[in-house]
Amino acid sequence: MVTLRSAQPERLFEDRRDAGRRVALALKQYADEHPIVLALPRGGVPVAFEVAKALRCDLDLLFVRKIGAPGQEELGIGAVVDGLHPQLVMNERLAALTGANPDYVEEEMKRELAEIDRRRLAYKGGTPPLEIAGRTVIVVDDGIATGGTVKAALAGIRRSAPARLVLAVPVAPEETIDEMKALADEVICLAMPEPFQAVGLHYVDFTQTRDAEVIGLMDRSREWKTA
Repeated sequence: MVTLRSAQPERLFEDRRDAGRRVALALKQYADEHPIVLALPRGGVPVAFEVAKALRCDLDLLFVRKIGAPGQEELGIGAVVDGLHPQLVMNERLAALTGANPDYVEEEMKRELAEIDRRRLAYKGGTPPLEIAGRTVIVVDDGIATGGTVKAALAGIRRSAPARLVLAVPVAPEETIDEMKALADEVICLAMPEPFQAVGLHYVDFTQTRDAEVIGLMDRSREWKTA
């Protein structure tokens, strides 16, 4: 794991593109493996774009949709993880406690998969996800706070049998990174400031990533593939 500690917790990165270029330097050893970089939309896309550009490798989106408990949609009992072979990651104990039976879970999964398809159509024109089995996969986001979404993403990807699974982020709390080590083969985090507070506090510019930017960057990622 690569770490860079700073006594000044705020404003470690100019923006997401700056963070991505710096993350890419910590991943250069993977260039010859022709990895797949998976970005968590939307904020992870500018970071992942710079990583994929530097490594001259595939860039794809990774959608993770929460499954809420019956009558308590904000209480997550599992998640659907996007991919060529979508995966359902469940907290079985919590699902049982909230009365989420298999029929309910199946219906919710179908609904969330439909939403994933809608978003993939909007961002990538319906291009199907890439096959990740047997390949090095690098999951990228703009930072992690509690890590619930990233945990589900890693668990889902692992089920699709990548050759190697790497998590790479610019900034996160140390305790969250420690939890991720059991889910990935390697975890790269450039900064683990204390106190952490929030991801956005460690960027000079943390403007919300808009749909148009995501679409534009995904289009541009084809440039080096064509070359």
